[in-house]
Amino acid sequence: MSLPSRRGGLKLIDPATGSRFATPPKLLSGGGGLTSTTADYLRFCHMLRNKGILDGQRVLGRKTVEFMTGNHLPGSMADMGQPRFNNGHMGAGLGFGLGFAVVLDPALAQTQGSTGEYYWTGLANTQFWIDPSEELIVIQMAQLIPSSLLPLRRELRSLVSQALVD
Repeated sequence: MSLPSRRGGLKLIDPATGSRFATPPKLLSGGGGLTSTTADYLRFCHMLRNKGILDGQRVLGRKTVEFMTGNHLPGSMADMGQPRFNNGHMGAGLGFGLGFAVVLDPALAQTQGSTGEYYWTGLANTQFWIDPSEELIVIQMAQLIPSSLLPLRRELRSLVSQALVD
């Protein structure tokens, strides 16, 4: 991990001793502060995409993953009056599973994804999405705060969609 030095630029920090993530948190929060490596996050996504199997071993039951990635709202996020995570379309076309936004209608959600795709975004312009119909996993770890400075998430989605050819 690197931080800006007093003279400008970046300074290398020993992640085991110099990172605030090396010490236990003062407050446990399931909704914030999760850290991981990109490689481990990819393994997690592979397990989800493979319906609970990772490296040939069952980690979660198939029905558990189906339950997690299905919509648990009585309609869409827009129907619930929750535009917080979806500024442009105010939650239209999106449901919510157990830990993920779920695409119910790509046109209403204004995404180039597929029905049944699930995803989440993070504070520092991070995101992941899994599109089961395209057998696709995408992970972005941009580390840009505030994430609204550049439309990286939207542009990456567009570029990935354009790259899909049959």
